[in-house]
Amino acid sequence: MHKRISEVPWRQFRRYEHLARAGDRSDCIYCIKDGWACRYELLRDGRRQITALYLPGEYCEPHWLLSGQARLPVMALTRLTARPIPLGQIDHPGEGGVRNVLHAMVQAMERQAQWITRLGRKNATERIVELLADLRARMGSDDDKVVIPLAQREIADIVGLTPVHVNRVLHRLAEQNCVHLCGRSLLASTQMDHSTEQHPCAEKQGEQG
Repeated sequence: MHKRISEVPWRQFRRYEHLARAGDRSDCIYCIKDGWACRYELLRDGRRQITALYLPGEYCEPHWLLSGQARLPVMALTRLTARPIPLGQIDHPGEGGVRNVLHAMVQAMERQAQWITRLGRKNATERIVELLADLRARMGSDDDKVVIPLAQREIADIVGLTPVHVNRVLHRLAEQNCVHLCGRSLLASTQMDHSTEQHPCAEKQGEQG
């Protein structure tokens, strides 16, 4: 007899530990309780592109429900606690129900479309401002400042810029109180907005990343 999903034990992952490697078969998807994870791809020359982020309360790689396989590697960016939900139990009522997982797939597709537009058509500041604004919204916090547990190198791998360029943009945003840099911590303020065209943090359209 199958355990109820709520009875499946949580799994712990260390920072930079893989939840899955490219090509791994998967008999479950993960529901994240604490911590952040990412999906990424490595180019032949070693450069990395992070193609998705997964935050607390979200399903990590919900499309595994259909494919049963990880095409790209998935890794914890922080210490991570997640519950593995067996694929065979997703059609059961309650947490991890198929409706919830399909909704997560739709959200992931919409987010991926925004990601492509950002990389293809937005300048450096727009990419970073919109990324941080999206993360603030997904975290669902009303706090004035929200901790974004991403290193500048990781932000660079998300927005397709060099770490040096990311550092320069973040310092410019810090001067405008859009972000706060506290040692290695990055805090996104409520001044961060989805629409860079109406936001004082936006740079001129001619300055591209």
